[in-house]
Amino acid sequence: MVKEHVKAALIEARKALDALIAADETQEAIVSAAQAMVQAIRGGKKILSCGNGGSLCDAMHFAEEMTGRFRSDRPGYAAIAISDASHMSCVGNDYGYRDVFSRYVRAVGQEGDVLLAITTSGTSGNVIDAVDAAHEKGMTVVGLTGKPESPLAQKADIAIVTPAGRWADRVQELHIKTIHIMIELIERELAPQNYK
Repeated sequence: MVKEHVKAALIEARKALDALIAADETQEAIVSAAQAMVQAIRGGKKILSCGNGGSLCDAMHFAEEMTGRFRSDRPGYAAIAISDASHMSCVGNDYGYRDVFSRYVRAVGQEGDVLLAITTSGTSGNVIDAVDAAHEKGMTVVGLTGKPESPLAQKADIAIVTPAGRWADRVQELHIKTIHIMIELIERELAPQNYK
């Protein structure tokens, strides 16, 4: 019985990936997002990323791959996940958890920066507020979600909607694939020697 659940989960995950492979519009959005990030980095700007729970882990994973290394050596790229525990606890205590991302964006974001906003449902209020703050600052917003009609998908300049179905874990599985692909596309532009 347990083995049946394992196989069913893998089949479901494969179906989600097949749906992404068939989603031309989503793939075009991934390319557009990577291009916006390349433009920001080339212009001396940075990428901020945010999300809650597993999406925050994805935001952090994106930032560390950018500042550290992905596949081969190259310079670090300016990326910051909004995840500092002292900031989160300070703002959460003084203002409320809804403000933890938007306050950071208003403090640190600059015109020409990019915000990578991640929420599987596309409805997380603190992420949506960060999107509004980013637009106030003249930033480009890349939204990574699983729901096409969500507030994030509607507000983002570039909406990447992964067609993974109703479960958040399947959406997140496609999100990490999307993040890795974006980083590869960025590297192919900024460190082409790594792909010869």
